[in-house]
Amino acid sequence: MVVEIPPKMHVEELRASLQSFGWPDYLVFCLMLAICAVIGIYFCLQLRSESRKQKAQGKGAEELASSAASYLVGGRQMKVFPITMSLISSFISGITLLGTPTEVYLYGAQYLYIMGSLVLMGFCMYYFFLPVFHELNLISTYKYLEQRYNRSLRLFGSVMFIVASLLWLPIVIYVPAIAFNQATGVNIHVVTPIVCLVCIFYTCIGGLKAVVWTDVVQTLIMFGAMALVLIKGTLDIGGPGVVWQRARETARLERPNFSTDLTERYTFFSLVLGGVAHWLKSNAISQNMIQRYLSLPTLRHARIAIWTFIAGVLAFILICGYTGLLIYATYAQCDPLVTKLAQRNDQLLPLLVMETLGKYPGLPGVFVAGVFSAALSSLSTGLNSLSAVVLEDFVKTFRKAPLTERQTAFVMRSVVVVFGVLFVALVFAVEKLGAVLQLTITLSSVANGPLLGIFTAGVMLPWVSSRGALLGGFSSLLVMAWMCVSAQRDLVTGDLVYRRKPYSTMGCNYTFAGEPGDFAPLPLDGGFGSSTSSAGGPFQLYRISYLYFTLFGALVTIVVALVVSLLLRESDLDAVDTRLLTPFVRRWVERRRHRRSQTPGSAHKSKDLKETLT
Repeated sequence: MVVEIPPKMHVEELRASLQSFGWPDYLVFCLMLAICAVIGIYFCLQLRSESRKQKAQGKGAEELASSAASYLVGGRQMKVFPITMSLISSFISGITLLGTPTEVYLYGAQYLYIMGSLVLMGFCMYYFFLPVFHELNLISTYKYLEQRYNRSLRLFGSVMFIVASLLWLPIVIYVPAIAFNQATGVNIHVVTPIVCLVCIFYTCIGGLKAVVWTDVVQTLIMFGAMALVLIKGTLDIGGPGVVWQRARETARLERPNFSTDLTERYTFFSLVLGGVAHWLKSNAISQNMIQRYLSLPTLRHARIAIWTFIAGVLAFILICGYTGLLIYATYAQCDPLVTKLAQRNDQLLPLLVMETLGKYPGLPGVFVAGVFSAALSSLSTGLNSLSAVVLEDFVKTFRKAPLTERQTAFVMRSVVVVFGVLFVALVFAVEKLGAVLQLTITLSSVANGPLLGIFTAGVMLPWVSSRGALLGGFSSLLVMAWMCVSAQRDLVTGDLVYRRKPYSTMGCNYTFAGEPGDFAPLPLDGGFGSSTSSAGGPFQLYRISYLYFTLFGALVTIVVALVVSLLLRESDLDAVDTRLLTPFVRRWVERRRHRRSQTPGSAHKSKDLKETLT
């Protein structure tokens, strides 16, 4: 008797069979959107109630200020727990959720050492930046630039924030659409407008309180979704021991790489030095994050929020890193990127979800809801912050007559709607670009490098003048634009190639285009080695690790600003408001002024010297 062996399924058939998103999954997904919309409606009614009470009391100008503050910073009476959850949710976008496991799968766990730089960022934030911003009681972070320098720098900072948002938020929207496409087969340009419409709705009507409390719900969904994937995936593969073993065999678990090669994708120095700059621009000077810290009543509450936020982010990065190792352990003998079972790098995690949870109705819906929750929290945060920046830095700055309450509400809500529609349209451009994690950090450094430099010089270097800061910012902007465009061009054309960790297609149980084989592009030397390398040729500045980009942009700004200020002899320490300086620099300047005031004739000498230089 001859036993017939059934033919193997083709990769296209397998991919279609995994797209088993049933009605329970759609129900879970729609329930998440409905909860967010209801929260928006609740806080919209609350805002209207507060407005009516203020009108009844006849508060006039105070009413308008209170209405704007309630919409933008929650009346500065928010609690630590919801703000911490909102900070985590806003920071952990879908980019982190899908991008970090992909990085670990392709290039190993070296990237996870960036967690050390997150802790260092916390100290910088705690001691240098937050005390200044909280004391000034700002709504727009960029008002600081006007107080420290002049109005031109405030407008420059606001424009850079808008540019950074235009480069970042379309990617944030695009990432969950990838997961939804992998799970359902629905075109990303169908689901994206629908989901974003809900986000625009609750952000527009509910203000910061709606954004923060939807973030709380979305953070819980994110953690729950990732926990489901980790537990079920680990059990299916045979336990954590199998995950560690397969990761060690292919050098995905490795010691810190202390190479001084600037072009390597990940080294200890790029992860720590470049990582601190990356986290600072995302947390210490970003309107998205500072607006939440300033919604807390005191500096003490804000400092508590910093460390609880960092603890939450560290936990989430560890979860995402382990997920990357789990993905490799699951597909160690049949790489889905080579076989095209996953059509994009960032569809690896959704693929794992559909293989491990697809047969349980509703669970894939929980995961997709989690990914979309991460994206919606970042999008709603960005839209709310954009409304604050446009209102405070553009409308109020250029309009002579004060706005009425109705005009203020119209401006804030119009900004949310206009930018929301624009971000959805820009998703078409993002679709043509590369892996989302590197893409996001690279593009955002165009605007955030100069901004980080200007803010850091403002709080740390009292010698920097407004003209020096403006020239430094523009110089850095031009350099970073050239570097980012050049680096992205080389990645798209294949002139810049990063070598990935070993992989195989020898154990595939389905057919695909090409021949099965083992691929080990890196020498295995006991678990340590160069995790990446770029194409050969002479050194090119724009081919340094993408983690250095923001740091390089900030350094260019600071150096140019300081040199120009000193050459133009515009530095006047006596004219700087010490409230605008970080505490230890503030104390040094005040002690210096005190000593000078105790020296007979010092004031006259200083005045004569300034007149001579003029």
